[in-house]
Parts: sequence; C-alpha cells; structure tokens
Amino acid sequence: MIRLLLRDLKLAVRAGGGFGLGLGFFLIVVVLVPFAMGPDTSRLSSIAPGVLWLGALLACLLSLDRIFALDHEDGTLDLLATAPIPLEGVVVAKAAAHWIVTGLPLTLAAPGLGVLLNLPSDGYLWLLVSLAIGTPALSVIGAFGAALTVGLKRGGLLLSLLVLPLYVPTLIFGAEVARRGAEGLAVVTPLLLLGGITAGAVALLPFAAAAALRINLR
Repeated sequence: MIRLLLRDLKLAVRAGGGFGLGLGFFLIVVVLVPFAMGPDTSRLSSIAPGVLWLGALLACLLSLDRIFALDHEDGTLDLLATAPIPLEGVVVAKAAAHWIVTGLPLTLAAPGLGVLLNLPSDGYLWLLVSLAIGTPALSVIGAFGAALTVGLKRGGLLLSLLVLPLYVPTLIFGAEVARRGAEGLAVVTPLLLLGGITAGAVALLPFAAAAALRINLR
C-alpha cells in the first residue's frame, strides 16, 4: 500500500493536475467572491466560512475522475485487481494520495485565503481544524464515486452528480464548525458530527468502492 501511495503521489506531481489545479480554482473562487458581494466587510465576514468550505469542496471535486481513470486506461487497474493487496487497500491508498495532493494543500491554504474574505481572527484555527477533519471524507467519498464511474466515457459529469449529494453533510457540519468558531460559539456538536462522517466514510466506503471496481472490471 505504501508503494502504491508513493507511486500515485509521484504521478500526481508529474501530471500536475491535482495540486496546482485545485489550489488555483480555490484561489479564483475566494478572489471573485468579494467582487460579487461588494466591499461590505461585515457581510464578507459572515459568509467567509461557508465560501471557504464550498471552494475547498469544489476544488476537491475537480480531480476525482483521475483517481482510477488513468490506471483503468493503461491496464494498471486490472493488474492491481489480481495483486496480493486487496482492492480495499488499493482504494484506501488512492484516496490517501488524493487527499495529500489536493485536500491537504487546500487545508493549509484556506486560513491564508480567509484574509481576503475578512474572516474573524477566532475562525482561522477552527477553519483549519474543520478542513483537516472533513477533507479526508471528501477524498474517500470521491474515490467511491470514481469507482462507480470508472470505465465510462466522459463520466466526469456523472461523477459530479453522484458525489455532490454525498458531500452535503460534510459541507454543512464543516462550515458550521468554522462559523461557530469565528463567532466564539461552542463547536463540539458539529465537530463530533463531522468527525463521525469522516470516520464512517473511511470505515465503510473502501469496501463499497472495491465492490464497485470488481463489478466494473468483469
């Protein structure tokens, strides 16, 4: 699994489609929102947690179709299906690589971009914490959606339609943690719910994704 993880990280860096594309899209969203909403700093402060979380979610969505598609096209996925490592381990490794390349940079960049939206000072830490806990769920859910659509021509739109509804609970509780933290309110309840979603996704969805891959590779 570690070798597969390192291989995917190298391919992602060489291809350049995950790290730079996600961060670039995130930056564009955050920069354009103040132009659309106007110079009212109080309004920007109130919507900053939701905008930052939504931007991170959409940035993660951009590279989901690359999780299995390239390996399916060159036949590597068929070899992985017959390798000693179980397909569930393959899914976990690829989801982890996607998070390291996409989710982790977005998590680290979000507090800096929060300055553009006048995010209150109390919200920076909780924004970072909520993204650190929630973005792994986005990668695992995305890996499940990518497994369902692997092998389909132009399956990117279908993948988005499948994954976006599953992303909604993570978005709601992640943005709520950041919002409550920015306003100085208690964050325990939404933080526990967000952690529960991530734990449930990591525990269950690799098995569902592996089953989908076995069906698609028959």
